Amino acid sequence: MNAADTLDPRLNAFRDDLADESLRGKVEAAAYSAGTRYRLGAAVVPLRRTPGRDGSIDTELLFGETVRVFDRANGWAWCQAETDAYTGYVPVDVLREPGLPPTHRVAVLASPLYPEAELRRPAVTLLSLGSAVRIVGHRVVRDLDYALLEDGTAIVANHLVPIDQALDSDFVRIAERFIGLPYLWAGRSGRGVDCSGLLQLALQLSGTEALRDTDMQERSLGFEIERPGALSSLRRGDLVFWKGHVGIVSGTNEILHASGYHMLVAKDPLDGVVDRLESKGLPITSIRRVAG
Repeated sequence: MNAADTLDPRLNAFRDDLADESLRGKVEAAAYSAGTRYRLGAAVVPLRRTPGRDGSIDTELLFGETVRVFDRANGWAWCQAETDAYTGYVPVDVLREPGLPPTHRVAVLASPLYPEAELRRPAVTLLSLGSAVRIVGHRVVRDLDYALLEDGTAIVANHLVPIDQALDSDFVRIAERFIGLPYLWAGRSGRGVDCSGLLQLALQLSGTEALRDTDMQERSLGFEIERPGALSSLRRGDLVFWKGHVGIVSGTNEILHASGYHMLVAKDPLDGVVDRLESKGLPITSIRRVAG
């Protein structure tokens, strides 16, 4: 069997014509490359399965995150995200030289990036929770402290935390910040999330690395626990998995999830969600505990 048959193409960069140098000896390709590192300069960048605007979106990457680019053609870059190894295509025009490392991270769902330290100016864009920026100075205008980026743009300073500081040690509290946000397939930003994107962001911003999709998370996060006789005995922070869905236990018989049923991030009675999904032929596949 070709080793490529056992490698997840979502997490490994290989094609018949080109593959990641680290996969040499594992997959056969016409050429190999270590890739070139770039930083993303757009607020939210869809990562597509195939090049082109019609390609399906697998996930989103955020401003300041980095990718390794293996190939560029026809305005598209084939790359792998350094955040979680997800592989796909992004437009070439979002790529920037990596420069010096970021110093801070956005700590609110969305923060305006202004062309200068002046909130009355139209914002250049909105940076989502988790976006990474390099701050080179500060300016106070009418008692509001702005953090200045290298290109002169500005962001409200109290919307930031140092890059190495967790937003909160409790990832459930971070996830609760997203309540009311739209459900967005492949979403991973302050404009919308899907179920696994919500979990990944909440864990990452609390200091725990996590893969992107539910099947990856179910295989890799924490440890599996037996399903209790009463779902109400689950702990806050336990993860409940179904095929293609994950929810976070947030309280007694309460689950927090990005719900395609509500099309929102919402809290629901856990037993009600279990009954509804079981009626559709989707039983719980596992329950996992990430701490304790």
